[in-house]
This record gives sequence, structure tokens and C-alpha cells, in this order.
Amino acid sequence: MSRTDALYIAVDLGAGSGRVMLGGLRPSELRLDEVRRFTYPMSMREGHLRWPFGHILSEIRSGLADAARAAKALGRPVQSVGVDTWGVDYGLLDGSGRLIEDPIAYRDDRTARAMEAVHGRLPKAEVFARTGIQFLVFNTLYQLHAHRAQGLPAEARTLLMMADLIHHDLCGRAAIEFTNASTTQLVNVQTGTWDPDLLSLLGLPPGLLPPIVPAGTDLGPLLPDVAATTGLEGVRVVAPATHDTGSAVVGAPLTPGWAYVSSGTWSLVGVERLSPLVNRDVERENFTNEGGAFQTVRFLKNVMGLWLLESCRKEWQSAGRDVAYGTLLDEVAKLPTGADEVIFPDDQRLFNPTSMLAALGQQLQEAGARLPESPAQVTKLILDSLALRYAQVIETIERLQGEPVLGIQIVGGGSQNAYLNQATADASGKPVLAGPVEATAGGNVMVQAIAAGRFANLAEARAHVRGALPFARFEPHPGRYAAEVRARFRARQAQVPG
Repeated sequence: MSRTDALYIAVDLGAGSGRVMLGGLRPSELRLDEVRRFTYPMSMREGHLRWPFGHILSEIRSGLADAARAAKALGRPVQSVGVDTWGVDYGLLDGSGRLIEDPIAYRDDRTARAMEAVHGRLPKAEVFARTGIQFLVFNTLYQLHAHRAQGLPAEARTLLMMADLIHHDLCGRAAIEFTNASTTQLVNVQTGTWDPDLLSLLGLPPGLLPPIVPAGTDLGPLLPDVAATTGLEGVRVVAPATHDTGSAVVGAPLTPGWAYVSSGTWSLVGVERLSPLVNRDVERENFTNEGGAFQTVRFLKNVMGLWLLESCRKEWQSAGRDVAYGTLLDEVAKLPTGADEVIFPDDQRLFNPTSMLAALGQQLQEAGARLPESPAQVTKLILDSLALRYAQVIETIERLQGEPVLGIQIVGGGSQNAYLNQATADASGKPVLAGPVEATAGGNVMVQAIAAGRFANLAEARAHVRGALPFARFEPHPGRYAAEVRARFRARQAQVPG
């Protein structure tokens, strides 16, 4: 059977739910079949918010068996499997390779004072000069500082990021893939290796962090017991861009000069570069230089994203209100365009509030405004505010790079939100291309395919995607967001603490 017939399994895990996808790349094909979907909410256990890692592994193995059956039904062989996840979270293995405890989730409050403690010993400017990574309270650097302050398990011998923990379970090899390693804020931006001074600052045991490997590394075959129980004998484990945004950027068929928005729970707004951009202006704006696949840099900024709306929907549903996502967007479309009121999405009080509606209301109340009463109006408020924030970040990228951004590619689940796509075009004054929806799983599959020799390089793989999928285009309509609305948005930003 030809190389083009091969199938690839992408395990794509978000912060709370995951899928196992079966991907194919025949000529003019980007096949992505979801064979299993599952959830794994974080919960408070042993004093911390934790991920149920045993449950995650069990679901993945079941999903691999589902994928094997689906591939058999198609009469096509499976070449490899790779895992992508969210960043910054990690687990610790003992000397026998056993996970010591369930990983602590990034939304846990243990890092509340860690940033201040770290920078009391090493100034922010020096950390940024070494790593080029934005300062987020949940970065692995601060998680590890908090963990060590509370006491690292004495038996800890190896630290692995979430995707790497799963790869280790599947094939037995302990390594950390570069895109996720870079999110730790422990990798030197110039060398691409662990920064020894930062490791010394944390007082980590020697050898705790294993070697960093690039996206596309063949980690070895599935362990015999995994292969036997899943029906995937002879299948390899290949590290994709294990950070989900890294895979999403691979899967975004970017046009030179365009920016991207990976739109989901978080929104990652940035550009793909060939070299990092590290200076005081970049540090001041809190941009990041995360590792990309194939010697690229993801120069980006985190924006709070659709987490705001997801949290509101949960509250409305708990109150018995019908707030299906599609229904909400239909009602939003009936409202007048423009924006009467806005919020600043990147208020840290919106990160994990007890009540998102109350937190939004508090920000508005501080400005002498009120939260709208209807779910549709609140939804519109959030989407308009996100679009204005995206546009603001894009403007900052242009200033920092000294180059114009010609357009915006929106990928991920949020790319299906036509209102937000059009609002982003209108707020930025730039054309928007929406899709692929499955950019992350697609990028995961593309890296595996490049590793297998299906494509010669990333450019060839992206050209394949451009020819295989339809994209929706949104042209900007000037005047939607009046000057006073933009001024109000900046005022909301200025009033936010910190």
C-alpha cells in the first residue's frame, strides 16, 4: 500500500476534554475522523486542583483501539500516533517510571505568590532576556517554585509535560518535545536547551528534566502491551508539536505576512517567525516567543478567549435557562451592530472566578456601567470585546515587528463563530480567513506525516491543506466600532488592577 494511504492517530487534549482523531492525507484529502471524545474535569484532591491522569490514560487507550478498528474498516494502515495537550502542567515519575501523583492543574492557586518570590531572587528583565517567554502566573517556572516550597516528592526522578507523560506511557521513552518545553519558561531562548541558571534558582534535583527533542521525533514503537490491547501492532509513537497551539499553528495554512488567532477556551494571537524577538518593548507588552515546529517561533500573546462565554453559559444552564450556543449566536445576530458597552477580557479577575457573570458585572460597575440582562446581550458584549482585544494585539505586533500584518487566519473551534470572525475583521480593518476548525488535530497529523516522509517539509504540508479544505473569508467593514467605543475599551483596560 502506498505512503499516501497511511493513517495517523492524533490524540488532541484540551484543558478538560479530549478527542482521538484518525487522520488521512491522500491527494486532495485532509481526513480527520473523531473516533472517541471524553472529558476529564479537574477536581480538588489532596489540597490541590488535579487532573485525573489514570482516567485520561484509560480513555486514550480505548480511543486507540477505536482508531484501530476504524482504520481496519477503511482498509488502510496506521503509521503512527502522537499527542498534543495544553502547556505548562507536568507530572513527576519515580525511578521505576511510575507517576507519583496526579498532576496539579494550572488553575490551582498554589502559584499566587510564586511569581513575586521568584523575581525577588532573579529580576523579571533577566528572566525574559534568558527565555523570551511572557509572564503568566501559572508558567511551569512558578509552579515548580511553589511545588518545591511545599516539598517535591523525594522519590521524583523525572519531570515530563502532559503530552510527554502520555508518550512515555505509550512507548516508554522519557523526553520533552520542544514546543511544550518552551512554555515552561525554563528554556534558554538562544540555545533552545534548559537554562542552567534557572534550574539552579529552583534547586531542582540533577537530571530531573530529560532531553528536549524537536517536533517530528520518532520516540519508538508502542510498548508490546499497548500494541496488543489496542490492535496497533507495528505502530510508532511520533512527537508532534505537543503544545496544542504549536500544532494549531502548524495546521494553519498561513500566508506570509498574516497573523493567526487560535480561537478556543484561550485565544492565542500571534505571528510565525524564524527568530525570536526579545527586547524591553516586547517584555513590557508581555509577548512570548514560544517554540514552534521546524525551527519556527510562535510570537504571540494569550487572550482570555471563549472561556468567558463558556463560563457564563454554565451559570445560565445551572439557572435553567436555554442557552444553546447556536441559539445564542442567532439571537446575537438580531441585535444592532456596533458596541454600546465593552469589557477588557484580560482582567485577571476573570481567570477563574466563582461567578463569571458577577466578575464581568464588577468590572462594568467600576466604570459606572451595568451588565446586560439577556444572555444574547452578554454574549455580544463578550464577542465585541474579544474582537477589539484581538485588533489591539495585532496593532502591537505590527509596532513591535516594524512590519504590517496583512490579514488574520482564525483557526480552532472559535473559527466557526461567524459573528466573532466578522467582528475581528471590522475591529482590525484586515481580512479574516476562518478555518480549519480542526487545526490542532490537523497539525498533529501533519507533523507525523512529515516525519513519515509523506511531505518533504512544512510548506508542502500546508499547501496540501490549502488545496484540501474550504475557508470562509470575511472582509472588513469600516466604522462598525466608533472611536468612542475604542476609547471606552482602552478606559476599561486602564481601570483593570495590575
